[in-house]
Amino acid sequence: MRLNLKAVLLFLTVIVMIITSAVYMRCVEFTFPQDLVKRWDRRLYAVGNADLLHDQLDGSDDGRGGIATNDGFNLQELQDIECIINQEYTVHCKRDGDNREVYVPFSFLRHYFDISGAMSSPASPLTTIDGNSNSQAQSKFLWMHSTAKINVPKGKYDARGVFMYFENYNVEIRDRVKCISAVDGVPVSTQWEKKGYFYPTQIAQFALSHYSKNLTEPEPRIRMLENVDSVQANWLLPSKISNLTRIWHPKFNSSVIQYETASDFDSAIALKEIDQTLDLVLSADLLLVTNSSSLMITVENRETKHTYRVHYVPVDLLLSVQDENIYYGLGLQALNKWHHLTRDLHIDVQKGMALDGPKKSPIRVKRTDLRILAVSFLGVGFFDNISLSTYDHMANFYDAAEWLVNNQDQNTGGWPNPVRRSLNGFAELKAGWLSAMGQGHAISVLARAYWKSGGDKRYLKAAALGLKPYRVFSKGGGVLARFMDKYFWYEEYPTTPASFVLNGFIYSLLGLYDLNSTAPSFIANEAGQFFQQGMISLKNMLLLFDTGSGTSYDLRHLSLGVAPNLARWDYHATHVNQLLLLATIDNDPLISRTAERWKGYMFGKRAKHN
Repeated sequence: MRLNLKAVLLFLTVIVMIITSAVYMRCVEFTFPQDLVKRWDRRLYAVGNADLLHDQLDGSDDGRGGIATNDGFNLQELQDIECIINQEYTVHCKRDGDNREVYVPFSFLRHYFDISGAMSSPASPLTTIDGNSNSQAQSKFLWMHSTAKINVPKGKYDARGVFMYFENYNVEIRDRVKCISAVDGVPVSTQWEKKGYFYPTQIAQFALSHYSKNLTEPEPRIRMLENVDSVQANWLLPSKISNLTRIWHPKFNSSVIQYETASDFDSAIALKEIDQTLDLVLSADLLLVTNSSSLMITVENRETKHTYRVHYVPVDLLLSVQDENIYYGLGLQALNKWHHLTRDLHIDVQKGMALDGPKKSPIRVKRTDLRILAVSFLGVGFFDNISLSTYDHMANFYDAAEWLVNNQDQNTGGWPNPVRRSLNGFAELKAGWLSAMGQGHAISVLARAYWKSGGDKRYLKAAALGLKPYRVFSKGGGVLARFMDKYFWYEEYPTTPASFVLNGFIYSLLGLYDLNSTAPSFIANEAGQFFQQGMISLKNMLLLFDTGSGTSYDLRHLSLGVAPNLARWDYHATHVNQLLLLATIDNDPLISRTAERWKGYMFGKRAKHN
């Protein structure tokens, strides 16, 4: 019995050794059982016609109902296989008969490698590398590592000129802008609070974009409807109690129109048959006497024939919609005071439609679809200088500059953000926090307003006071932080601990540079000192943001000891654009070299490995 047991054990040992050897010799052919890995759900990452399993690889047809590739084989002859991705999940792939190539769906590649792609039309200039398209050309698949845009400076940055590339910004059309306030003429944000609030950074960007557009766009078309003196319109008075008189008013030192009507729409004095398209920016000087007085613009959608009535009324109201009526409040303080109104009627109609329409996908209307039919006045008041134009960028710029002057905290010198802000891992910022990015943007606006206005000291005083938070650490209510007890940093978000956001820091530097370049020496010197202090920090800390394939948005991986907060491609492009701009101010090769390397990351280049 003992001999038999020994023989069995010896036999089993030999069998185990043989099986182990066989598995070892064939380990390269080993695959995980399908029930041990998850299956890739391509529906979660579908990209429409970008899926290479169902679209032509190069747009050619083999004439037999199949799709021929450049190598001459038929896609219908490809074999279905399962690709096991890092032993985590499977993806349906294809393999050619000669085992020369494996085809992986782009819907998977797009998500896995954070890339973009789409089929181009044959007429698109992007279908060829040299930009020369051929109407007979086949459709091509455009593979893009990043769709963000790099803006190469055309010369040295000018503190009196275009701000970065902001001539391409259209702040007012953003979904997170509820509307443009009719009281102040600046955007109302819903970015962190849905009911709407004034966000200083966004208001400054609104100003800088219009200032830049004024320098880059042609002179606007202007159609004067009424200025009392040289242009007098034929106003309709539908009621016996409606009247209109052109008078010289000594208090206003100008010729103006005085009007009076009943409160119902039918009695409004009106200028009809305007039939104005494209040039949809309304300008008017108003003085409304009673709270039932208003200015009303009738606008028609040429495609749908739907009519909207946009009302500007002297009440404390932001935006309200009732059927086809869109109301913007001028504030009770507008009563018996002259008010210069500049309104983009396309934006006003669009924001009204968005407020009244579906929340997820608001209805949009094109500027080319709208036509102004009539301008009307109700109640009692005065008006003058009514015109329609393509745009009025400087009016928008000065509206924002005035808001910054009137809403600065005189104690801190800052423009406080009136909402709470939570950043993952950091203590919540309570309402009233200051942002170095907001400070820098505001100073950039005010420096330009001071120069453009011919030296209005109100703008200079506000800009100089805006330097105060740069002297105060974040815990004391300022925007100053220190890295490794050595390098000073200006915080976009004054978090605890410091977060060291890169793009906001560089924007704050540009504000300091702008003031240093435009202000008298007693103010310029302090701005210049803060700028140089910041540039020293930037040069010593810049490479901490380099991941070898992109950039970090901030340095929370050092502050909190967590994973890096990688910058999206649009933020990464902002980093590159900012460095390219700084390179025109400071010729340190570190800045230009880093900008070029980071630009390469956007085209799939990577840092070398060991």
